[in-house]
Amino acid sequence: MASLLEKIRPQFWDTDSDAGAGKSLFNYRRIWRFAIILLVLVALIPLMVMAFIDYNVTRHSLESENLLRTARTTSNTRRSVAYFLDERTKALEFLVHDQGIAALRNNGNLAKVLASLQQSFGGFVDIGVIDDRGRQIAYIGPYDLLGRDYSGQEGFATTMAHGTYISRVFLGFRDEPHLVVSRKVRDSRSGEDYILRATLDTDQFNSILTQLDLPGGGDAFVVDRDGVIQTPSKEHGSLLTRVDLAIPGYSDTTRVEQVRGRDGVEYTVGYAYIHDTPFIVLVVKRTRELMMPLQTIRMELLWILITSIVVILLVIVGVATYLVNKVYIADQTRARTLHRMEHTNRMASIGRLAAGVAHEINNPLAIINEKAGLIRDLFVYKQEYANDERLLGNIDSIINSVTRCGKITKRLLSFARHIDVEMDEIEFKDLANEVIDFLRKEAEYRSITIDMDIPEKLPPFISDRGKLQQIFLNLVNNAFQAMNDGGHLSITARETACDQLVFTVEDDGCGIPEADIKRIFDPFFSTKKKTGGTGLGLSITYGLVQELGGSMAVESEVGTGTTFTIIMPLKGTKPEDKTDKA
Repeated sequence: MASLLEKIRPQFWDTDSDAGAGKSLFNYRRIWRFAIILLVLVALIPLMVMAFIDYNVTRHSLESENLLRTARTTSNTRRSVAYFLDERTKALEFLVHDQGIAALRNNGNLAKVLASLQQSFGGFVDIGVIDDRGRQIAYIGPYDLLGRDYSGQEGFATTMAHGTYISRVFLGFRDEPHLVVSRKVRDSRSGEDYILRATLDTDQFNSILTQLDLPGGGDAFVVDRDGVIQTPSKEHGSLLTRVDLAIPGYSDTTRVEQVRGRDGVEYTVGYAYIHDTPFIVLVVKRTRELMMPLQTIRMELLWILITSIVVILLVIVGVATYLVNKVYIADQTRARTLHRMEHTNRMASIGRLAAGVAHEINNPLAIINEKAGLIRDLFVYKQEYANDERLLGNIDSIINSVTRCGKITKRLLSFARHIDVEMDEIEFKDLANEVIDFLRKEAEYRSITIDMDIPEKLPPFISDRGKLQQIFLNLVNNAFQAMNDGGHLSITARETACDQLVFTVEDDGCGIPEADIKRIFDPFFSTKKKTGGTGLGLSITYGLVQELGGSMAVESEVGTGTTFTIIMPLKGTKPEDKTDKA
């Protein structure tokens, strides 16, 4: 897992936003995060808005469709129930006009009429004729109702007043649910009013509603205007009990409402009043079950949305990472170019300075050396001075000092000649002594102790002397700057079993904070900005080590000190070998 993360981790990930000058320019993580956030907002907000709008449009469409379907079902059921009742009322009216009241008062003829009604329509239980005083004067049916007085019942008064009456479903003395249909008629001969009254069972009445195929656990039944259930209901109450739903006020048109029942369940309810009857048709459906298709649509939309978001995020992260990585590589290339230019300019300046020093100092030194040699020769040939060891010793001291100055100028020139890689055979101990000689006076002045643990038998190796000198000098200079007066510097070198030379430069200075360890090799990063640091010393040193085929590591602890470790190959390729291979 760790190796996979290392492979997919972009190059800029381990860089820090405070790495040197131009913080906003080099804050790659912030640029990466900003690019991802901006692209995510631009891409996902419209997608989520469209998904939200689509879901709401679909929900509203489904709700409207359910309401319209419920309203249509309710209206059709109301028409079926109204047609059923109207058909039987019209049948009574037809009998009056066809038979006449005198024929209907005859029980024998009335029995034939009942048989015909039962055969034609079904559901007729009995039939009778009531006079204007409310007494039943003719009756055919299974009960002994001849002579029964109906004057005190609601149906008698309503029929006499309005001409037609349809009762609620009730039990009565029969103890079975039934309803009554009656029609007022007038005898044309006597001018007296009569009522033709028929009793209907509720089987056919109920079948109108039970045959309906209602989705969503629907329930269709009839209640009266007081909310008493007139036909069987699946789950909203028993027959002839009050329904558990609120009944709205009268309306000529079908109404559909979403209401919450006493059980806390939300229902979609269609209401339709049947004109000139006490009945209200109710079509009740569970709203949740009606909206089940929305759940499927929502899940499909959610999966599409999640898949789209994942794909978009992967693309955005990939593109943002790729682009920021390209910016990082371009910036690193530019930084390397800049510090190479500065490095080249510094080397050119050192070269010009060295040439000037060599020209300005070597010529006077040559004259001094020549004149001092001539004086020594003259003194040697004169007997009075030939045996003056003190005088000759002073002259030898002058000549030795001139020779030493010449070596110093040559060493200075040697440091300037390393722009191109020039491979030489190098004794590391000699190279280390040359570098330390440059800084020995400063070490003495600051009381810095320098310990060198370099074996005499360390084998020579092939490398570029000038670049290696600069590497070593930069590390020792950094150590001096990190230490207080009286510090201690340790330089060690050893050969490994892998034909490599490992040398370390260890100081007991202030150390490097852990947060800065990863940044010290970045161009323009410096912990000494306030004291004039450019942030290029260790960056150039790191680049030189890589050019020579080596590697460089650092260990540091604040308040304890810092150790730089350089690993260089002992075997290199000489310039003439490269020419042969070419």
